[in-house]
Amino acid sequence: MQIDKLRGEHLDQLFDAILTLEDREEFYRFFDDIATMSEIQSFAQRLQVAKMLRDGHTYHAIVQESSASTTTISRVKRCINYGNDGYQMVLERLEKSDNKDENK
Repeated sequence: MQIDKLRGEHLDQLFDAILTLEDREEFYRFFDDIATMSEIQSFAQRLQVAKMLRDGHTYHAIVQESSASTTTISRVKRCINYGNDGYQMVLERLEKSDNKDENK
């Protein structure tokens, strides 16, 4: 499993710090300080690509809508197919959250 190469004291500390954040505004504040706008946008783009791949969009459609490179799309697809199911886990949770919000 590839996740083992991520483990370490400093990453644990980072993830623990993220887990202390209580709402979207705190996330914005923290990530504005810890990462560049480009890094944050790359994360958001990768999540968008993962959602579009899961929804069956073609590479061409994903490039057009997300401006992601085919290299990025391939990388995300490889993670979806052979990774640790992180994208799938998050996308399912977002979908459940969206459905819950629609039913309010």
